[in-house]
Formats: sequence, C-alpha cells, structure tokens
Amino acid sequence: MNIKSLLLGSAAALAAVSGAQAADAIVAAEPEPMEYVRVCDAFGTGYFYIPGTETCLKIGGFIRVQGSFGRDAADSRWENPAQSTSDWDVFSRAYLSFDAKSDTEYGALTGFFAAEFNADNDSDEGDSLIDVDEAYIQLGGLKAGFFYSWWDKGLNGETDSLGNNTEFNSIAYLYDGGTFQAGIAVDELEAATTKANGVGIEGIVSATLGGVSFDLLGGFDTELEEGAIRALLSADVGPGTFQAAAIWASDPNAYWAASEWTVAASYRFNATEKFAITPGVQYFGSLQDGNDFGDDDAWRVGVTADYKITEGLATRLSVQYQDEDNGDDEVFGFLRLQRDF
Repeated sequence: MNIKSLLLGSAAALAAVSGAQAADAIVAAEPEPMEYVRVCDAFGTGYFYIPGTETCLKIGGFIRVQGSFGRDAADSRWENPAQSTSDWDVFSRAYLSFDAKSDTEYGALTGFFAAEFNADNDSDEGDSLIDVDEAYIQLGGLKAGFFYSWWDKGLNGETDSLGNNTEFNSIAYLYDGGTFQAGIAVDELEAATTKANGVGIEGIVSATLGGVSFDLLGGFDTELEEGAIRALLSADVGPGTFQAAAIWASDPNAYWAASEWTVAASYRFNATEKFAITPGVQYFGSLQDGNDFGDDDAWRVGVTADYKITEGLATRLSVQYQDEDNGDDEVFGFLRLQRDF
C-alpha cells in the first residue's frame, strides 16, 4: 500500500465518522414564547392582566407621615384614644391595597383587600400595629365582607364629624341607575352596641343632576332600638364645591351617638390646580350624656389646606377650633405629607 492510498483511505474514514456524528447531533428546542404583562383598561387606569388569566389586578396605596397637635385625645369625646399623653404626636402609616376585577355574566366580580401598617414610637396600645382596612367580595351591586359603610362619607375638609361607627362586616346591595341610586345593608355591630354581635340596618337613596348630588341615609340599631337619619348635599358653586349635612338621632346608637342633632357645612375653594383651601363649620345640639342626650351644645370651626407638590406627592394642613358647653375650648389639627401610588 502506497502513501497515496493510505491518505485517501484516512480521509474517507474521517468523512464517514463526521457524517455519523452530524446525524446524531442534539438540536436545542426553541424557547417558549414569553407572556408579557398586558395592560387592562376595562376597569380604568392602573390595572393589568394577571398572566394566564382574564382577571385584572390593580395595586395601590400610600405612605403617610403626620404630626398631630391638640389636647390629649383621651380628654376629648371627639378624638380616638390617645397616641400619647402629650399635646403633639408624630406617626407614620403605610397603606397597601389589591383590587382584582373580572367580567362575568352577572356583572363585574371584585375582590378587594387593603391593610394599614402603622408605626409610632411610644408604647400605648394600638400605636404600632397592622390593621385590615377592608376585605370584601363584590358581584355587580351585591357586596359582602368588611368595608366602610355609607356613614363614612363626609364633607370636604377635616372639620365635620358625620358618623359614629363607619366600618362593619356587612352584606349590602346597591342599585345604580346612573343619576339615581338606592341601597340597603345589614351590618354586624360588633363592639358598637349592647351585644357582642348586634345587628344594624342601613338604607340609602341618592340622586345626581348636573353638578348637584343629594344623599338621604338612615340607620337602625336593632339592639338599642334607636336610629339616625342623615341628609347630605353637594353642589359645584363657582371655583369650588359647597357641601352641607344634617343628622337627627332618636337616642345614642351605633351609627350616631355624639348629639341628638347636628348641622355641618364646608366649601372647597380650588385656588389653583395644585392648591385648595376648605373652611368648614359644624354645630352639635344636645350632646350625648351617658345613654341619653343632654342639654349641652358644642360648635366647631376650622380650615383645611391642600397642596399638590408634584405628581403623587401632596401635603395637608388642618386647624380646628371647638367650644363645648361646660367644657374647655380646644385647638387641634395636623400636618400631613403623603406619597400616593
């Protein structure tokens, strides 16, 4: 065998081996197409589709830093239990909400959850805690869970007080006819009545025409067998919004207990696109005295200023003055900085 034949044979052998290896080569599978998050505009801004579903989700909330001032709240019927025993206090709060929506044959299906994370430096009970703010399911006009009642609606500003207890575990139905609404709710009055699990009934009718809206709300505490009625009017007037409200109660109950009757008004003046100022006033007739209404009255006047620093960041200043029969007058309020997202 000569050298030429040897070289030709080696080349043929190498070509055969290479061909066999090429036939057995592993071909990498193509990657699965990635599913990007899609914007959902069916329920407003801020929603996106949960990947792989037709459910739209919106995540929101705020971070708040607030400094409050005024007489220790433990000495006042108007404020929550005191943050501390001094005349001023600073606290921070984080609020986080999840709103899931989807279309069904019965209307929009909603699942909503929100929680507050509060931080304060002193050791009073409740200063630093995690609190479920709302948790409910809604299908069309039917709503069930833990949520704010219609008594939570108030006037612009910080002067008014128009509800005693405003959040319950409830079942509610609201008919929405556009310019006309009507609703009814059954509330568990836990920690708000004479029994651990009392029952309350709410009913509301409201109408809107142009820049004017009107609500008529009633609540009945079945354990105390007492109730309250509230009317609220809102109207666009000039460069702002005028609001007025009135409440009458048969006796102290879960929905209203501060006084036998009260009237309140405010006007939000939109000075610029970023700055608004809201003066307000409220009068309380026949203040609560134990389990009944007494003879003392009280009145409150105040002003609230809002300034939008930039998109998502705003500040609010509230200053209130209150004078109560057979009690000391008081100046109280707060300065707040809040970042919404």
